[in-house]
Amino acid sequence: MKIYNFSAGPSILPQVTIEKTAEAVKNFNGIGLSVLEISHRSKDFQAVMDEVDALFKELLNIPEGYSVLLLGGGASMQFCMVPYNLMEKKSAYLNTGTWASKALKEAKLFGEAVEVASSKDTLFNYIPKDYVIPTDADYFHVTTNNTIYGTQLHEDLDSPVPLVADMSSDIFSRPIDISKYALIYGGAQKNLAPAGVAFVIVKDELLGKVSRPIPSMLDYRTHIKDGSMFNTPPVLPIYSAMHTLRWLKELGGLSVMQKMNEEKAAILYDAIDNSSIFEGTAAKEDRSLMNVCFVMKDKYKDLEPEFLKFATEKGMSGIKGHRSIGGFRASIYNAMPKEGVQALVDCMNEFEKKQLD
Repeated sequence: MKIYNFSAGPSILPQVTIEKTAEAVKNFNGIGLSVLEISHRSKDFQAVMDEVDALFKELLNIPEGYSVLLLGGGASMQFCMVPYNLMEKKSAYLNTGTWASKALKEAKLFGEAVEVASSKDTLFNYIPKDYVIPTDADYFHVTTNNTIYGTQLHEDLDSPVPLVADMSSDIFSRPIDISKYALIYGGAQKNLAPAGVAFVIVKDELLGKVSRPIPSMLDYRTHIKDGSMFNTPPVLPIYSAMHTLRWLKELGGLSVMQKMNEEKAAILYDAIDNSSIFEGTAAKEDRSLMNVCFVMKDKYKDLEPEFLKFATEKGMSGIKGHRSIGGFRASIYNAMPKEGVQALVDCMNEFEKKQLD
């Protein structure tokens, strides 16, 4: 039986990434040593770093004047690095879920951090629309995709102040106008690589303007100067990221990836909308293409454990909803094939038929 991985993260990776990484763990570049044990400053691994940097810039069409960094600490480290480097007096945050809330909490340690809008009133099931970004803020922070609640910003916002985005769970899922952003960051374990590395895309000219001293490890300029090699980088996930980026390029880039993601999501959302027992939880206009959240209708609520067991036995792995909201969540990141989504829909239809017959 084929197992389909719908986990929210760490999550599904392209099969080629897994295979190439496994090979390199045993023998990297045919040199007889593992990628886990070679020097990160060796010629062989420097070539990996250079290619990842180049593929980031090519696939995302990153303009001149931006740097790409590969750092430890995950996206959660960026919750403090962003205000450390960019916030002099005030920042603004759009609160659309758990991770946005955590980022806002960290920013409050550095000065005035204001919540311009929040969808907490309805358990973050929509993206706020009517809000004003304070023009005296040093930056405006958004989380583009909310894995727990299944909502997503589907276009690049216009902001009167520098725009910062956590794109942990939808980076490389669609083309992005990088020029609209001051800084983009995210963890790798959704659409890029195994957990352990975070990416940062930062506009160089915005750095060095805060008056506070910044510890070397938390200063973006340190890592720009040393090419993400100030300390030993997370070599394994960086190597894996190289193969994922190669895979994306071979597929045809992000416009092709976006079309594939829209097709996959449409299959699953259509099944949910036409179901007699399932229903979606996110506002339709804000539904995520990466994380599809759904529950049983009230009449069938007691069947949720039974469906989870049924689906798991059919090879649907990781569809249990986040503990904070329950129900189900199918994460259909870039590497999830359309056949996997269809298999889940078939599973849902089979279960529904059994209940209604």
